[in-house]
Amino acid sequence: MTSTLNIAPLDRNNIPELARLINSAYRGESSKKGWTTEADLLGGMRTNETYLNELLQKPGATILTAKDAKGQLAGCVYLQQETNHIYLGMLTVAPDKQARGIGSQLLQAAENYAIDLEYGSIIMTVIDVRFELIEWYKRKGYQSTGDTKPFPTDPDFGIPKQPLQFIVLKKNMQ
Repeated sequence: MTSTLNIAPLDRNNIPELARLINSAYRGESSKKGWTTEADLLGGMRTNETYLNELLQKPGATILTAKDAKGQLAGCVYLQQETNHIYLGMLTVAPDKQARGIGSQLLQAAENYAIDLEYGSIIMTVIDVRFELIEWYKRKGYQSTGDTKPFPTDPDFGIPKQPLQFIVLKKNMQ
C-alpha cells in the first residue's frame, strides 16, 4: 500500500518532532516495530535537536520531510551537496508506517533533488551488517563502491554493541 505524501524541505519548527521520529525509527523498543531498527547494534540515541540544527547549517544541506494526508510526520531524508555528488543519509520512516512505500517515495524525491541540481550521482553509507537494508538499496539501483569507512566513535551517534563499519553505496543519476 503506497501512501500519499507531501514531501518538502524541513520546517525548522519541526526539528523537535523530527528528532523524536528519527530516534523512534532507529533505536529503542519502538524501533523494533519496523525493519530498519539499529537497536540490537547500537545503544543511545540516533540524533538530537542540536545535531539536526548543525547538519542544516552546512552549506548545501537539506532535510526533506514526508507528511501523510493527515499532516503527520512520516519520514525524512538528509541530503548534502558535495563536490561531485549528493550525500544521502538518515533515510527514516516511522516504524508504524514502514512497508507502505514511504521510504521509496523519499528515495525518489532525493534522486529527483540530485537530478534537479544536476548532480550525476548519490553516495550513501550503510552499516555493513544491515544486510536487508543494503539489499533494499541494491534493488533501488545502488551499488557497492567497494569502499568502507570507520564507524564514528562519537557516543552522540550511538554506542556500538559490536564492531561496525560503513560500506559506501552509489547510484549514478545519468
